[in-house]
Parts: sequence; structure tokens; C-alpha cells
Amino acid sequence: MNMSQHPVRLLLSDDLERDRLTVFFRFILSIPHFIWITLWGIASLVLVIVSWVCTLIMGRSPRKLHELLASFVKYMVHFYGYLNLAANPYPRFDGRPGYPVDVEIPGPQPQNRLTVLVRGILLLPAFLIVTVLFGNLNTRFSVGRSALASYGTWSLLSVVAFLGWFAILARGRMPRGLRDAAAYGLSYGAQFYAYAFLLTQRYPDSDPLAAVPDLPAREDDPIRLRLDDHLRRSRLTVFFRFLLALPHLIWLELWGIVALVCAVLNWVATLFAGRSPEWLYRFLAAYLRYVNHVFSYLYLIANPFPGFTGKAGSYPFEIVIAPRERQNRWKTGFRIVLAIPALLLAGAYGTLAGVAAVLGWFSSLALGRMPPGLRNAGALALRYQAQAHGYLLLLTDAYPYSGPVRPGAGHEPALAAAPSEPGDAFTGLTTPDVGLS
Repeated sequence: MNMSQHPVRLLLSDDLERDRLTVFFRFILSIPHFIWITLWGIASLVLVIVSWVCTLIMGRSPRKLHELLASFVKYMVHFYGYLNLAANPYPRFDGRPGYPVDVEIPGPQPQNRLTVLVRGILLLPAFLIVTVLFGNLNTRFSVGRSALASYGTWSLLSVVAFLGWFAILARGRMPRGLRDAAAYGLSYGAQFYAYAFLLTQRYPDSDPLAAVPDLPAREDDPIRLRLDDHLRRSRLTVFFRFLLALPHLIWLELWGIVALVCAVLNWVATLFAGRSPEWLYRFLAAYLRYVNHVFSYLYLIANPFPGFTGKAGSYPFEIVIAPRERQNRWKTGFRIVLAIPALLLAGAYGTLAGVAAVLGWFSSLALGRMPPGLRNAGALALRYQAQAHGYLLLLTDAYPYSGPVRPGAGHEPALAAAPSEPGDAFTGLTTPDVGLS
């Protein structure tokens, strides 16, 4: 099988333009779809059981059942793309192709009967990720549970929709980063349900670089990520990773107290002078780098034991911070208020990083390597958090970019290729189908 591309692919033709009136009433307009998706979901659960029995017997899903379940998965993507503001047109009720946020699902293929038999168990790790990204979907169309009530789950998509709602009402457009973050969640949700419904035997891919087509490079961001680490992990250091990181966590707490005082001083100085004092800027930049060295080590995104100083260029997971520049005093004065949306999204991304770390811990113990999809998901989360915290600390007045970005020259190079050991040539899209991609 060609592992360079998941057979269930997200298709995007959205132009980011949004109608303010329909966005304002988006939830009310979605009520008929909530009712329909609940009814169709109940019927789909019955069809899945029938398909499971047939696939165990014949080794593949019957074509008619496959088509019905594939239509339901496509309809879910259309509807939740509309609900979460990743698309603008009102979706149809039949999952017909052509929606601006669509999904491509191949026809029925032979499947391994053993993996079909234990599909429910194999789904458990992916269920954790889909809950973080897409929300607790199973409650939305379970018998006896209200779809409307379950929408309150603050998943990544929920935060994106909440922030996007205000942005669209102000500007008439969905910010590209928020749309791509939503597309990442929709892509993983589609792959999760395609795997659960026996539409494919390929495990869902958690890699944000593989989920969203035509990602921007954003090489000029003042705070960006450079990752230069192979995927191999020492099982011994992985097993004791938290204990090994404990000295860093203690030192980080102590450093954080001083950094808080410096952040207040930096705010006052920048408000009056229009730029950070050089010594405060260097100190806070080193602190931000050190935070990310520690958490990239703790979350298994990088492997070497980090130093204690946050020195630039000293660690494979590197937050590159541009030299200080003049900043807008109005943005500086209201920085805490302006940072609230970014911190909300940083919290959702933080949950993703935590789940990726837990799953990566088990996978690294079993395989001796970190799955690239989990590594890249964690890297995306930490990169956004670094930008959000750098914005709050007045290291830049450029607002954090909320979506995944394409690797480019001088920017996240190792997300495209980070071979440092034989057999670790990594394209960001290829990995053995080990269940946790």
C-alpha cells in the first residue's frame, strides 16, 4: 500500500468569504441538520453492525452498505464544516459531492478480518484524538442523547467556531488559520469514522501536514518553529520521561516567577518606549525557548535531554524568535485582552499535545520510535502555544497563526525531512501502518 497519502482525503474549495447574517444565525439554521444527523446516525449504527458481520464473512464491505455509510460520513463533514464555519453554503441533506469542504472515500477494498474483528478496540486511541479535535461525536447521535446538548463540548473545532464567529461578524471572512485548524479536525473525524464504519482499513492519520491541502509556508512569522530531530526514541528514557523531566519542571517554576516580574516590567517599558528593552527581550526570549525545550522533551516531540538555559540553537525543537522591533502602543496597552482568544485556542491545542504525548509514550515503548503523525500534532500545538505566549510576553505584536503551516526553507524543515539515523527519512506523510499514525 502507498503510505504517502491516506485513502480518505479532505477536499477544500472554500474561498473564506462568509455571509454575516447566516453566520449570526448559524446554530439556529443548523437545527434541521442536528435532527437529521441524529436519525441518520441511528440508522448508520445498524448498518455498521450488518457491514461488520458481512466483512468478517466476505473480507470486504458490501458495496451498497459501503456507499450508504460513505454518504453519511460525507454528510457529517459537510454539516460540521458548515456548523463550525469552515464553509459557507447551506449543505444538502444527502452527502452528495461538491460541497466546499468535502471528503473523498474510495470504494470497498479487501480488509484484514482480524483487524475487523477487533476494530472497536483498535479505535480507542483514535477516539481520544477525535474527541479533542472534533468533540464527543458519539453522543451526538446515540439513542437517548440530545445532539443539541452534546454540542457544548469545547473541542478544538468548538473553539475555532467560537472565535471564527466573532471574526466573521467583524470582517466578513473566516481567518485562514482558523479555517485550516477546523479542516484538520474535520479531516481526522472523517478518517476516524471511515475506519470505524469499515470503509477503509487504514488507521486515521493525526498528522496536520497531511490533513489540509495547500498549506501556507509563513516563513516570515516572527516566532516560528524549527524541528531537527529523528523519530527514534530510547525506550528506557521514554519510560522514565516524566521523572527525567522533573528537575526541568522545578527549574521552570522558579524561572517562571522571575519571568512574570520581567513580563510586567516589559509591558510598562514597551508601553512608554514603543519597544522592549534589549535585556528584558533576551531574558523573556530565552525563557520562551526553554519552556518549549522542556515540553517538547516531556511530550516526546524531541529526544535529547535539554539544557537549563534556553540557549538559541541548542535543542532540536527550536522556537526561532526574530530580533526585537517597535510595537504598536495601543496593542501593547490592551495586550492581555487581545491575547484572550489566542490563549483559549492555546488551551485546546494543549489538550491535543497532551493526548498525543500519552499515545506517543505507549507507541514509543512498543516500537522504539515516535509516530510522525503524533509528533507533528504535538509540534503544531507547541508552536501555536509558543506564538501565543510570545505575543502575551510582548516579544512580538504579530498575532499567532492558528493553523498548520507548510514546511519551507528556514521554517520547520524537519517536519518535511529530519533524517539523522538510517531508516528515518521522514516526509511528514509516510509511516508504517502501526495503528497510531
